[in-house]
Amino acid sequence: MLSYWGLKKPKFYPVVQMRKLLIIMVILHLSVAQALADTSLYSGEVMVQGQTEADRNAAIPEALIQVLQKLSGQREMPVSPALDQALNNAAGLLRSYRYKKVQRSASDGEVTEELRLVVQFMQPEVDRIVQQIGLPRWRQERPPVQIWAVVDDGLNRQLKPLVFGYAWESIEDIAAMRGLPVSWPELDEEEVQLIDMSLVWGGFTDYLVERGAPGDGVAIIAARREGPQWTVRWNLASGNQHWSWQNSDFELLFALAEGVHRMVDEISASNAIAASEQGVWTIDVSIGELNSAEDYVGCLEYLQNLSLVNAVEILGADPGLVHFRLQLNASTEHLAEAFRQGTVLLTARAGSEYDYEFLP
Repeated sequence: MLSYWGLKKPKFYPVVQMRKLLIIMVILHLSVAQALADTSLYSGEVMVQGQTEADRNAAIPEALIQVLQKLSGQREMPVSPALDQALNNAAGLLRSYRYKKVQRSASDGEVTEELRLVVQFMQPEVDRIVQQIGLPRWRQERPPVQIWAVVDDGLNRQLKPLVFGYAWESIEDIAAMRGLPVSWPELDEEEVQLIDMSLVWGGFTDYLVERGAPGDGVAIIAARREGPQWTVRWNLASGNQHWSWQNSDFELLFALAEGVHRMVDEISASNAIAASEQGVWTIDVSIGELNSAEDYVGCLEYLQNLSLVNAVEILGADPGLVHFRLQLNASTEHLAEAFRQGTVLLTARAGSEYDYEFLP
């Protein structure tokens, strides 16, 4: 298999390193689990000059735009009378607000403090606006994307060098603003030595997945300065989908910002529910292998917590088997895709008396 730069991927690895590679796989899974996966989709965070009422009122519509971007995955909002009305009435949609101070690093190492307004909006009102505008809806189950950032300074290639800490902060900030949780691999020096940096630099996301990086979201950022300009290559994988692109800028910060926006664009578009597919649907589902009270509770909680599911009704039960009726807010094919991406339900084998089986 060839990567973005045409490097060939080896098929075999030294056996003496396998034990340490297993350790790396565990560490990569832990770094994903610790990621900020509970991004608040109904809150917006905007920089303000002060805490006056005028400053707050000027920032609230911008915070609402940010929330609509998170929910839809859209970078730009369509021109719409409904949107104009919502922005004019943004203050009336508030659930709560608060202020917080954020430390920001600059490329010269200077640290400044930034005041931000954090606004929480009422979910039912915002959902109504999304429907009125006709926006797609990005599914709320969003696995973190693990980001591997490699910088070539002309002498060597380093994984997420500290000197560019300001740039990594910016990636996290933009991803959070767009509603995409991200994580970073956490490896010590010995573990880094076990990673074939030429394959990471070459964009082989499958190489990282084989070593424990999440198959539902991993990105490689390869940045190199060429004269006065930074060139950045992106390789992104999520499930069986892969994207590659390249962008450049005289400022690394701007090149990374554009790339992160595109990463969110691609992932959200592949997990979006079009406005025409939103509404009310009902489907009956039979789930087997529910062999204990704990299994039943775990399955019920899973179904109730899916963003696609509005209500769960139990139609009947047999030993190890429960028949559910689900009321959905999107067409039924999206439910099947959500089950496939999850780790709780598995499609039943042919000839089974149920549709899915529970994985305890």
